[in-house]
Amino acid sequence: MTELRIAIVGFGKIARDQHLSAIAAVPGATLTAIASRNASLPGLPHFATIEELLEKGPSIDAVSLCTPPQVRRSQAAAALAAGKHVMLEKPPGMGVAELDPLIAMAAEAKRTLFATWHSRHAPAVEPAREWLTARRIKSVHISWKEDVRVWHPGQSWIWEPGGLGVFDPGINALSILTKILPKPVFVTAAELAFPANCQAPIAASLTLTDIDGLPVTAEFDFRQTGPQSWDILVETEQGRMTLSGGGRHMAIEGKTVAEAPDEEYRELYRRFVALAATGASDVDLAPLRLVADAFLLGKRTVVEPFVD
Repeated sequence: MTELRIAIVGFGKIARDQHLSAIAAVPGATLTAIASRNASLPGLPHFATIEELLEKGPSIDAVSLCTPPQVRRSQAAAALAAGKHVMLEKPPGMGVAELDPLIAMAAEAKRTLFATWHSRHAPAVEPAREWLTARRIKSVHISWKEDVRVWHPGQSWIWEPGGLGVFDPGINALSILTKILPKPVFVTAAELAFPANCQAPIAASLTLTDIDGLPVTAEFDFRQTGPQSWDILVETEQGRMTLSGGGRHMAIEGKTVAEAPDEEYRELYRRFVALAATGASDVDLAPLRLVADAFLLGKRTVVEPFVD
């Protein structure tokens, strides 16, 4: 198997916590360099920017963009123009329309553009999708609540335009939702709570449905303390299915039916290696469209300022 030589661009918390170990564990993937203004890894070539990496760095085949979404479009364009395959951390960008030129560039260059949704690869997500396929769904409720100070300490970009705020984790739930339901859903109403000193919401409530009128609700909150919740409850005519732990655990009427160790990011890199072998792309924008529509339709309220 030909090794896919990968450079990580943006070496912050998510790259250190998830991408490093995933690349090391996946056959056919090799970490070759790091591009980051603020961090490096002993033993690997390091560059301050992607431009410096592409101009002066070692031979690479691909880049994995782990930078904030506000800068990913230009970085992806530079990498594709240089003939590299591109993996985009979620969300794939700070807007929907900016992805279209990248998709066209990748197709013209016969290079892979992979917009990743890591939560779709949680171990119980596919069993949940299969279970729901044969059943009539009555309603869906998402409760996705976590402490931003624990999971995003000091990450000011998340509160800026394009940073998504609470939708940064909330889009994980929407990526699972759009994977497990048999029909597309769309937003019909939203309420967004903005801290007085921030440009992105700290909490959100969404109402969604599908073409048949399925009731779907979602509650996202960055102010959760104590136990964190990453749960999706689906009521069917054959009982309640619960996905908890961000898609790692599935239960029917409280009885566990699917659970396994977390290999979400390993699955992403297995997929990236396979896509790059043929130059195919995988860019599903459904979760990002739902977030964009929530901003379009959302009733906004101002809440107390956020202090990290």
